[in-house]
Amino acid sequence: MTNTPSVALARVTIVGPGRVGRALAEALGNHGVGVRGPLGHGFRLSNLTSDDVVLLCVPDDEIARVAADISHGPLVGHCAGALTLDVLSPHEGFSMHPLLAITGEGTRFDGAAAAIAGTSSRALGVAREMATRLGMLPIEIADADRTLYHSAAVIASNYLVVLEEAAASVGARVGLERRHLARLAESALVNWTRDGARSLTGPVARGDEAVIARQRAALAASEASLLPLWDALTERARAVAAEVRD
Repeated sequence: MTNTPSVALARVTIVGPGRVGRALAEALGNHGVGVRGPLGHGFRLSNLTSDDVVLLCVPDDEIARVAADISHGPLVGHCAGALTLDVLSPHEGFSMHPLLAITGEGTRFDGAAAAIAGTSSRALGVAREMATRLGMLPIEIADADRTLYHSAAVIASNYLVVLEEAAASVGARVGLERRHLARLAESALVNWTRDGARSLTGPVARGDEAVIARQRAALAASEASLLPLWDALTERARAVAAEVRD
């Protein structure tokens, strides 16, 4: 990890009043940063200097346009996990993407990782200071690795929700509620955090192919649309189990 200088983060102007913008405005304010915003449509930024920091929390496809409307001078950053720094050109730019599912005000950032990048050591220092001020662990992600980084984030967060929705759909047929499955999922995640692949349990880990076959048949009879997902996950689970045994 590259060493970057300590940067005083006195004031941040946040553009974008969505969930991320609101959450960061509240959290940064609670951690001693002067915050202006989050500003919405029709915002006007004037009298900005090179000491100012503008953080764009707008949808990904609006970042380049909004950045182009900002006059030269301030540091300009974004919070998009999938985008590189070129969308901020010609500004001295940075990115700070919390590796966290953000729901709005009240979000706690402490303990999460944050992907950071910057077009200069000063810009990178601002991203690092912002993440550190919120209690996050800053991790430098090169632009060339950005898409792969975001793919990992999507699997860990977005696809986890999709997977649990599939489990809830099947479970609802036998009276299971979301809260019942959530407790199971939470325990599995805690175990995985501690033990990694060794935390895999169930029929695949035991090599119980008879049970797996009965489960697949039951799924085919009740939720056939989930069979491709089941088959893909089962094969991946077999690969993970094999790695643990080796």
